Amino acid sequence: MVKRKKQYKTALRAPVLKWISRIKKVDILVGIPTYNNDETVGFVVSQVGRGLKKYYGNLKTAIFVADGGSVDDTRENISEKEIPRGISKQVSIYRGRPGKGTSFRSVFECAARLNPKAILVFDSDLRSITPEWVKWMADPVLNGMADFCTPYYRRHPFDGTITNTIVYPLTVAIFGKDIRQPIGGDFSFSLSLAKYWSSKQVWLTDVASFGVDIWMTLTALNEKVKVVQVDLGNKIHKPKDPAADLGMMFFQVLSTLFYTMGIYEDSWRKSYEYSTVGIISYNNPPLELEKINVSLRKLKKEFEEGFNHFKPMYKHILEAETFNELNRVASHLRKKNEFILEADLWSRILYDFFFAFRLWKRNRRRLVDIITPLYFGRTGTYCSQVMGKSWEMSEAIIKKQVEIFMKNRDYLLKKYKP
Repeated sequence: MVKRKKQYKTALRAPVLKWISRIKKVDILVGIPTYNNDETVGFVVSQVGRGLKKYYGNLKTAIFVADGGSVDDTRENISEKEIPRGISKQVSIYRGRPGKGTSFRSVFECAARLNPKAILVFDSDLRSITPEWVKWMADPVLNGMADFCTPYYRRHPFDGTITNTIVYPLTVAIFGKDIRQPIGGDFSFSLSLAKYWSSKQVWLTDVASFGVDIWMTLTALNEKVKVVQVDLGNKIHKPKDPAADLGMMFFQVLSTLFYTMGIYEDSWRKSYEYSTVGIISYNNPPLELEKINVSLRKLKKEFEEGFNHFKPMYKHILEAETFNELNRVASHLRKKNEFILEADLWSRILYDFFFAFRLWKRNRRRLVDIITPLYFGRTGTYCSQVMGKSWEMSEAIIKKQVEIFMKNRDYLLKKYKP
């Protein structure tokens, strides 16, 4: 985990502390992390306000928007957006390392001071959020059914490739918990969890950035709190081309995932028991998923250039048979222009890199960085497999991949034996 020297004691600025002092206490707090989302954040705030008014008009509620210093009109659009009377709203730039995790930290700290019965967070680029999302996410926490709720979505097969090819299968294979969107971005949780997360000294690491979602999910699972999935229907948001937009997010998520796997290593190495995390479903009618484009040519270029550059490192880190298979994949792509980095090889690559990560005492950033080209190769294979297929067919392919990761779990465990 990469660290910076300065850490603020709190992510909250003086105006937020004054706001908290004025309203004193709330029943429901909704946090919205944002950065340069002026086209969508106003809609999210409006839908959240409508949901709070419609379903919890008799409770004291508040919306807290934690901004990362947007240079567009994000904060202006939020300030101008009208919400129903009786709902308090605060917009502030947080303090600390820039990133989604620091924004969440400010929400956790607000919660610790306002003592809500339930805390919700929603991404600021959502275009499919409805007022009902507020009720569906808040109710399980309010009624004691759950301490932590993760979203369950229908998403375009090209949306969420980091989740589909890495985070979801590793979460199931390592920790035994079948939770479909460990980094979904839209969560609800109890006050005790907010205080727990707030107290952790992780805000100079990648948890302060895109690593926060997987850190929250895995700590909740391993601390044995009550976790449920909530079916929110379609997720439609600002799409990202995995060939162009996800490099830094990939690094921060994988770095945090490996880090957290290490924290709980004693537990998952001793025992493994598969279970499905329950889904609360509201029978949302399926909607048409928006098309997302992916550049296979770009993925091919990134994979080939990275493989050629880091080939000596791959040979050093990977088991001999695994490296030889990867070498054949690269050769096939060069000759046939076809991605064939299948889930069996991909799982073993990730297990080899995690084992190296736990032993690597310096420059772990560099270690995780060199996995990125291989991720592009796996993503190219995955996108080729699901291209043109329905959501249901794509999910079946992803589930098969999870089974392969589970089967190859012994590949990782055997590496620990002398």
